[in-house]
Formats: sequence, C-alpha cells, structure tokens
Amino acid sequence: MKSFPYPEDALLLAPLSGYTDLPYRRAARRCACSYAFTEMVDAAALAYARKRSESLLLRGEDEGFLGVQLVGANCEHLKIALDVLNEYDFDILDFNLGCPVPKVAKKGAGAELGRHIDRALECFSLFRERSRHRLSAKIRIIDATDSAPTLELARGLAELGVEAITIHGRVKEAFYSGPVAFEQIRQVREALVDVQIIANGGVTNQAKYDEIRRETGCKAVMLARGAMGNPWLFREISEGEAYSPPTFAEWLEVMQEHIEGMIALYGEESAMCISRKILHDYFKGRGFRGELRDKISFLQNRADFNEFLGLIPIKDDVSRKTV
Repeated sequence: MKSFPYPEDALLLAPLSGYTDLPYRRAARRCACSYAFTEMVDAAALAYARKRSESLLLRGEDEGFLGVQLVGANCEHLKIALDVLNEYDFDILDFNLGCPVPKVAKKGAGAELGRHIDRALECFSLFRERSRHRLSAKIRIIDATDSAPTLELARGLAELGVEAITIHGRVKEAFYSGPVAFEQIRQVREALVDVQIIANGGVTNQAKYDEIRRETGCKAVMLARGAMGNPWLFREISEGEAYSPPTFAEWLEVMQEHIEGMIALYGEESAMCISRKILHDYFKGRGFRGELRDKISFLQNRADFNEFLGLIPIKDDVSRKTV
C-alpha cells in the first residue's frame, strides 16, 4: 500500500499568508499541532527578491514536520523559485491553486489558475521536473454545482505525481463563507485512491470537524481560519471529550509568548504593527469589552504592549464563544 505524506487522522495547519510564521506555528504546536506550513510564498518574490522572502522560509530548530507552499503562474518565476527551495529542507512542497484573494487572482495565480486546468497542470509539471521535495497541492472546488472540473484538475495533478491534495469546498467567489461542498470533496476522494485527500473549509470546532469528516469521508483535515487566535482548536479536536478550554492564565501566557516571539523575529515596531491582527484574533469572542480591544490598534512597541497586558481583566472563562 502506498505511503501517504500524513498519518490517517492528521490535523494540518494551513499555510496562511501573513499569519503562519514561526511564532504562529510555535503557538499552534504548543496546542497539539504536529503538521504545519510556512506562509504562502510568492514565486516571483522568491525568484527576484530572495532576501525579502527568506524570513518566510525560516524553520525553527524545535520544529518537526514543516511544509512550504508556493504560489505563482509564471513558469519562469516558478523554475527559479523551485531551484531556490531545493536548497531548503522541508517535508513537503505544496502548490497553491486555491487562494481567492484579489491580489493573487489578478496575477492569474491561486484559485484563478486552478480554473484554467491545462495551464495549472503545465505549471505543476515544473514541480515534478525540478523539485526534490514530496509534492502536494491545495485547490478549491471550481464549480459549485458541477464536480467535473474539480475532478479533472485533481486527476491531472495525480497523473503528475502529486501525493496529497487539500480541497477547500467553496468556489473562489465565496472566499471563506457559505456552505462547504462536502459531496464534491467526497467524489474526489473516491476517485483518487492513490492520493491522500485532505478536507478543508469551515472547521471552527469539534462539531464542524466531525461533520466534514463524516460528510466527505476524509480522515485528514486542514484547519485554517478557525485556528486564528485559537490554537487550542488543535487540542480540542485531538482530545475530544477529554478537552478542557484554556484557563485565563494559559490563554494569556500563549498570547504573550506569541507576541514576544514576533518581537524577537521582526523587531519591536514592525512586530507590533504586524501583531495587531493576531491580537484581535486572540481576543475575538472571549467576552472582553470593546474599549479594551480598541486599544490593540494603537500599540507601537513593547512598552505599549506591556502596558496593555496590565489592563486585561482576569476572567473566569476565556473559552471561545464565537468565531
């Protein structure tokens, strides 16, 4: 039997542009995440502005499994970027054919490239020809009502040697909201028995995790936005009924450690600018007053952050109420 890249019931942290840097991954790993990715890396930036992209490729000495994800639609850029990535040790190389954001789609990359199947497969053939890493791809369903295009793309990737495909069950225009097309994911899984199919989309708690596994038949699942500010989602799913939400002390410690890691990596001012969205995620749905959360947008340096920490009231319950 073919050996897949991940254990049967693996939980994966998605490659999230602007989020899954080393401090983000360490917070997730502390909460039972074993399979993580770098941020999405743009092929053109890696090809022609390598120095600016190197921080995205940073791998901590304490990290276990780590994948890297490349996005791009220009074959020349992809060739150079693939050669650069061959210099780095990653456990798997993923091709992004699912990112829906306009700045990616307008370049013909991500989910837009996934809709042009012949072109997408031409690009992926370069991965097979030039990369020394194991190969995977992350795609979206192409048509909300017709599974044929998605099956065609998945089969083409399989013929080119992909070992795993993560499928986000929404079309490009839906971004991250609306129903997930479980049946289309199931059809791909049933059609490609020699490729590991990983379900993705809308998993924000144990119930949603159970649903996507039940409805798609996929054992492995990728978590993305549901883990933003809630790395404990990995522990919740891993522990099941035995799970206990974080105490206030643990929530505060993980959040503070995360931001301190960003300061160490980026420097005070840059880190505090980048970390505002991270902090908003940690506070979202945990019952803190709006006046406190509003202060996050004005943090400039470590002194501001330390002062902000002193304003946080101790709470009996910081379990995530909404997502």
